[in-house]
Parts: sequence; C-alpha cells; structure tokens
Amino acid sequence: MKLVVLGSGTSHGIPVVGCDCPVCRSGDPRDQRMRASLYIEGAGGERAVIDTGPEFRLQAIRAGINKLDALFLTHSHADHIHGLDDLRPLCYERPIPVYGNRQTLTELRRRFSYVFKRTQQGGGKPRIILKAVRDQVRIGGLTFIPVPIKHGRLDILGWKITQEGKEEAPAVYLTDVSHIPRSSLDLIRNPAALFIGGLRARPHETHFTFSQALIAARNLGAKQTCLTHICHEHSHQAIEEYCRAFQKQPGGTMGPAYDGLELTL
Repeated sequence: MKLVVLGSGTSHGIPVVGCDCPVCRSGDPRDQRMRASLYIEGAGGERAVIDTGPEFRLQAIRAGINKLDALFLTHSHADHIHGLDDLRPLCYERPIPVYGNRQTLTELRRRFSYVFKRTQQGGGKPRIILKAVRDQVRIGGLTFIPVPIKHGRLDILGWKITQEGKEEAPAVYLTDVSHIPRSSLDLIRNPAALFIGGLRARPHETHFTFSQALIAARNLGAKQTCLTHICHEHSHQAIEEYCRAFQKQPGGTMGPAYDGLELTL
C-alpha cells in the first residue's frame, strides 16, 4: 500500500493570502502546504483519496492520479470538499462512490446541488454516488474503516486503512481532530503509519496542538507519526526540531508531513 500526502496545510493553505511571515516567504518547498488530503494506492492498483480540497486538481496532476475508485470524506468544511468538481475527468467511464457520515453528505448535496439536478447533462458536472457509511468499505484489497472523532463540537470521521494480507500494519488518518473517543481509540491502536492533525504549538478550540497530537500518537503505539493540517506559524524545520525534542521520551518515529511525502506499508 502506497500513501501520498497530497496536502498537509490548514484551511488557509500556505502561503496564506496577504501574509509575509517567514514561513509564507520561505524558500523551503516543504513549507508550501496545500489543503490536507491523502492518496492511497493498493497493491492491486486500487486508488482512493481522502478529502478533495480546493487544490485537488493541482494535487492530482502532481501525484499523477489518472484513476480513482472511491473518495472518502472526513467532514464538509470547505478546505476538505471544495475540489469536488475536479473529479470530473476521473469519472467519465463510471461514477465515483463518495463515502462520509450522513451529516457530511447532506451538506455536500446542498452545497453542490447542481451535481444532483437532472436539468444539466454531459461533462459539466462530476458523476458521483453518495454513500453514507456505517461500517467498513472494501475497495479491492483495501479496507476503509470509519473512525468517529470530534472536531470541536462537530462529529467527523477519521479513516483506518488496511491492505489485504497486511491487516496488522494499518494506516490511520485523523485530520482536524480535537478529541478521540475511547471506542475509537480501541479501533486504531498500533498503526504502522498515523497521519494526525496537529495545527500548531498554541492551543486551539477545535484542533490538537503538536503536543496533544504526539501524545495521542504515543498512546496509540504508532510506529510512524506524521503531523498534518499544519498552519503557518511554524516552519517544517522547526516542527522537525519540536518532534525530535518530544522523542527524547519513548515512542515511534515522529515528524511533520509535507506535500508529496510518500510512505509504503
């Protein structure tokens, strides 16, 4: 199973419009963060994406995505779904199933109402099928398991992904998280790779801080942890140093994700 970070940034993206802070002006390409998204490719050629933010077209081109079997959504905030229309070139041959919780799909249907109206035909809109998820979803040899988490007061989903024959080494994706219920903790222990939202060092009402995310990763027993959904207050290098200092205590490998990062499990 191959995992590619399509985007590792928070809702503004980085550089932020109108900002001249050191991170937004940085020459380090790892400090240029598109909105958070993950691409998953299975051993049998299965291909899926978690979230389609506003830069999905650019992300898909950069990653060479020319086929998509499914889209999995975490929640309906703009930075996670507003690239939905860019699925159009990927669904000419057949509709793409879109999985999310009922609240997310209801909002998606409202915001993209033109997609579901019969008044327009042809290639002017994506062909998608909304599927409210309650249990695991099988895409070829990949299994996607919804993980209920909290984003402030909002009920959203993380995703646990396993490859057939390697179920003992799952990947877990938890963006925009501020609380992991106990029942979900039991579902995602000991991941081989954990992508977890860590917005910044300062506290935030609806997001884990770096330390909260890293503590959660250690408690889960993650072998490799990648912070994602990162704001512009910290450079990639500074976050690496933060993680190294944190890792003086026992735990798996920890560091910030960056756009284009690839892992193979």
